[in-house]
Amino acid sequence: MGQVKRSIYRRLGWLLGFLWLLQVPGTFAAEYRPLPPTTKRGLSTDWLIHDAGRNRLVLYLPDYHAPALAYYQWVAIRPSRPFTIKFAAPKGLSLFLDNRLVFTAATTASYTLDLATLLPDGAAAGPHLLCVWHPETAPNLTSFTNAVPVVKTNESPVSAAAAMPLPRGHQGQNVFLCFLLLIGLFYGSIRSAYQSGFARIYHFEGLWSKTSNDQDFLTKPTVTWLNLLLVAVFSLSFALLLVAIHTNIQSIIILRRLFDVPESAIIVRVLLYAALIVAFVLGKYLFLEVMGYIFDVTQLVMVQYREFMRTILFMGLFLPGVMLLYLGLNQTLPETVLWVSNGVVSLMLIGTVIRIARTLHRRASLLNLHLFSYLCATEVIPLIVLLKLIVFTY
Repeated sequence: MGQVKRSIYRRLGWLLGFLWLLQVPGTFAAEYRPLPPTTKRGLSTDWLIHDAGRNRLVLYLPDYHAPALAYYQWVAIRPSRPFTIKFAAPKGLSLFLDNRLVFTAATTASYTLDLATLLPDGAAAGPHLLCVWHPETAPNLTSFTNAVPVVKTNESPVSAAAAMPLPRGHQGQNVFLCFLLLIGLFYGSIRSAYQSGFARIYHFEGLWSKTSNDQDFLTKPTVTWLNLLLVAVFSLSFALLLVAIHTNIQSIIILRRLFDVPESAIIVRVLLYAALIVAFVLGKYLFLEVMGYIFDVTQLVMVQYREFMRTILFMGLFLPGVMLLYLGLNQTLPETVLWVSNGVVSLMLIGTVIRIARTLHRRASLLNLHLFSYLCATEVIPLIVLLKLIVFTY
């Protein structure tokens, strides 16, 4: 019995000795201490959203959370040190610092702001809550970047100045120029290969003349190489202009679900928008066939679609000129260029509807309420939707 007790005491002694060694610094085990959080310099790519159920901010995961109208981020700002960010903002986008409104985008454009200058007088250096909010669409978080590279505190002023990038042109200028050259080559090649058909479409006197040349134009426009090529070039020109004037069609939720393309990928966005425009132009024939069957006006469908094709192809010839105006004056007169670009797009859409209504009125009076309802369903309502998505929202 005594040996058992001595064995138990011996084991307790070994256990107590081992536990004592764990408390001594520099022995076999060390005390666990969490590392301090790293100090974030500049704007981060990690954003937060408000969890209403738990009333707290949680990390936003694009593939898990639904898009929100407001995004948050903790930023370390010193009033004496610049904190400059760049971002592309649609009209109405607002920025808040510590729940205080500091900026609202008056128009759709690219902006550069120094958040340090937007702090109130006497604000302390440290973390501040940045909020990006838009009343209707989810903000494009990928466009929020640091305007200048973040300089480490131990660098000298000379090395910091050497690290600054040289001034460059606006983003995507070379891409836009390459696309314009490509569009010019396409138009020149098509004109050389299809001289008679090209001249019949791009003929100023024939477009607004009183004599009808519908039978000389397209019988089935979707099956002729000339019209398919011209639709592709028109779509590329229109897509290039939409990307240039910062019209983010992907703010439409259903399109963002299907095509998740970042704003920085200019080439991919141009090609994506061009594919969507081609699908819209060619798919409108099926839409007109369905609506013509519903309204019992199938005899007008082909004439209407021919006029639609001829008008948009003719007006699309002016889109490269607007792009040249954008590249030349966007840095000095951005507001004027934006108004001109939106005006040309609006004129193209409205002019197409007017031309179609004029052509249909020659064959059947639009004073007939039945035909007027058909025109509203096939042209006027889609026009309003396109103006809302392309012009008025942005």
